[in-house]
Amino acid sequence: MAAEPARQWSDEQLRGEEVAKKDIIQFLQENASETFLGEHKLMGNIKNVAKTAKKEKLITAYSQLYETKRFKGTECAENVTQQFKEVKLEAAQDKVKGKKAEVTVNEEPPKYTKTMLQKGDKINFPKKGDTVHCWYTGTLEDGTVFDSNVASGSKKKKAAKPLSFKVGVGKVIRGWDEALLTMSKGEKARLHIESDWGYGKKGHPEAKIPPNAKLIFEVELADID
Repeated sequence: MAAEPARQWSDEQLRGEEVAKKDIIQFLQENASETFLGEHKLMGNIKNVAKTAKKEKLITAYSQLYETKRFKGTECAENVTQQFKEVKLEAAQDKVKGKKAEVTVNEEPPKYTKTMLQKGDKINFPKKGDTVHCWYTGTLEDGTVFDSNVASGSKKKKAAKPLSFKVGVGKVIRGWDEALLTMSKGEKARLHIESDWGYGKKGHPEAKIPPNAKLIFEVELADID
């Protein structure tokens, strides 16, 4: 796990004119975990983020980073309690603005862990209903490969196509649906998925997946439509 970075500014400095919004955003992007940045809408080009982000909200995010210690390198299996708080906060803000808040909150802790193998662009993240295109290899805990669309031979590679489906709407196992929404275009990750978010008590006999099996996938998010 990465060491905790030293605080760059005091509360008084943050609220003064000497610290610009861009400085806070840059610090957070360099030191906070991807999920933290996603929840606070701090992903992407610094100038673009600075146009929409209010300084008070950035100061709050800066403080929360040190309170929750969700620094870069702590992405795997983060506690969803903070996510739940952020969703409730956004719902309250929507109501104040006269919007009808349509937020579905899932309080169940995630039943998968994600280890990043290759960084994505950190800009393009899929939303529910988007079509994603993925390369993957699925194995059991003993190393048995039960499915893959990653070809090995040169001829097979030319003929191979990524798996395409609408994400977040139940077209695949829940572990995939949930994990892919946290990945950016080009990212490759190893997913360890509990059976409840895999094929559960029934398993998948056709694919030789036994009941209550924990699944391991290496997934690359090749593209998003």
